[in-house]
Amino acid sequence: MGVAALLVFAPLALYVWAGDASAPPGAAYEPARDAAVSGCRIDPASRRLLAEVEVTSRAPAPGSYVLTVEFRQEPPVGTVQALVRLEGVEPGATVRGEAVGPVWPAGVAPWCGVAGARFTGAG
Repeated sequence: MGVAALLVFAPLALYVWAGDASAPPGAAYEPARDAAVSGCRIDPASRRLLAEVEVTSRAPAPGSYVLTVEFRQEPPVGTVQALVRLEGVEPGATVRGEAVGPVWPAGVAPWCGVAGARFTGAG
């Protein structure tokens, strides 16, 4: 019974310890919440899908964002991803960038979204 109690309560204790309220303020920062797609369009000349992205930084310090932008067809045929790097972003600032996607088939509605974001503090 002691082993069973240990198997049940050890993971709970680890979870509580890992979520300790005394953790540094920046530990729970989620950069993906700062990023969004503000536009998704097909370039008429190249037929490539273009995603306009923007970041409104809630980071505790200046730094750089790397966004993973996803381009998807409905019904799902597959997914293509592109990276966008936004450098020198100050806390509270809004910056914009553009991701270039694949050549898009005619008659298919475009879809663009942020699949992930990573923040690296300056210095």
